[in-house]
Amino acid sequence: MSATAEASAGAGPFSRFERLVAWRYLRSRRKETVVSVIASISFIGIMLGVATLIVVMAVMNGFRAELLTRILGVNGHLIVQPVDMPLDDYEAVAGRIAEVPGVELAVPLVEGQVLASGRSGQGTGALVRGVRAEDLTRMDLVAQHIRHGSLIDFAAGEGVAVGSRLAQALGLALGDSITLVSPEGDVTPFGTTPRVKSYPVTAIFEIGMSEYDASLVYMPIEEAQLYLNVEGLARVIEVFVDNPDNVGALRPLVEEAAQRPVSISDWRQRNQTFFSALEVERNVMFMILTMIVLVAALNIISGMIMLVKDKGHDIAILRTMGATSGAIMRIFLMAGAAIGVAGTIAGFILGTLLCLNVESIRQFFSWLSGTTIFNPEVYFLSQLPAEMETGETLSVVLMALLLSFLATLFPAWRASRLDPVEALRYE
Repeated sequence: MSATAEASAGAGPFSRFERLVAWRYLRSRRKETVVSVIASISFIGIMLGVATLIVVMAVMNGFRAELLTRILGVNGHLIVQPVDMPLDDYEAVAGRIAEVPGVELAVPLVEGQVLASGRSGQGTGALVRGVRAEDLTRMDLVAQHIRHGSLIDFAAGEGVAVGSRLAQALGLALGDSITLVSPEGDVTPFGTTPRVKSYPVTAIFEIGMSEYDASLVYMPIEEAQLYLNVEGLARVIEVFVDNPDNVGALRPLVEEAAQRPVSISDWRQRNQTFFSALEVERNVMFMILTMIVLVAALNIISGMIMLVKDKGHDIAILRTMGATSGAIMRIFLMAGAAIGVAGTIAGFILGTLLCLNVESIRQFFSWLSGTTIFNPEVYFLSQLPAEMETGETLSVVLMALLLSFLATLFPAWRASRLDPVEALRYE
């Protein structure tokens, strides 16, 4: 049966006849160059729009996940601070808190700001954190990222562990001494004098977050208590939990286990402004980049309107041969939707490939330009992260498909409303 006979016989919706005509309308011919170019631009626009959305959202998600992992891997999810009286029973309090279901680790902590210097003769600010050796070995983000040395000597109380960027800035290597100057020094008749003391570097760690790698100095808690003039005391207890999002439910249990007046704050309170800013930026970027897909969809509308105008004579002939207005509408609907579907699929593939190789791409462009793209000193992380979320990627694909389908409705409706008599009269 011929295509015209099939149409006259009343072939069903989206039949082979309708698909064949739609495909032929999409094929490039010499006299239809402008229409073909617009269709190609629409395809490329949707592909790039979808790929850009997927990559940007993945990088934003990667930023949040990496920062969250590193911030919460070094700082506790809950911070327990003493109220009314010093925390001199920190061993007992930490032991009780550690037994609360859902708590992984309770770390008594002493910390203070110091001026650090090394072989280079330069000084820089640093944060001394006094912790128990057994607690530091259970902090995976530090213990599993020791670049030089080990925590064995640290456990013996014979040295300190420093961040890799701090060691680099001060010209320190394993076994060298780091000199620390604390304003909380000895009290004399002439006032408080700064305390200056040198410690051997027994371990150099690299967390991957430049702010921490450039400032943290871990010291055995007993030595830190002596150095910071808080002998026998802990300033806070940092609590690490199984599920950071569940800190609200654990908070009253931890407070009850402390069995003394305490003030508790969680990671959401301490980092609320930072992560809220990331979320706002992520949502704004999504809305802005959606405009790229929208512009590409508008290109589909213009291309399809030109195609309808160019094919007016063909539409009239199809109508006189028995094709219904619904068949004409479906033909142009499929022609326009094919551009959107193909562009979306190509964009998804391109975006996925870029996300899987985003760090290699960054390194290539850094090498090509001779500059540092994504400077760790500015962006905190040592490499460009990308984390694709299934739900988010699916929403980008569905949004692109929806916009593509909506863009074809008006041109297809206009084609179905074309009067065959008027179209043939002026041919």
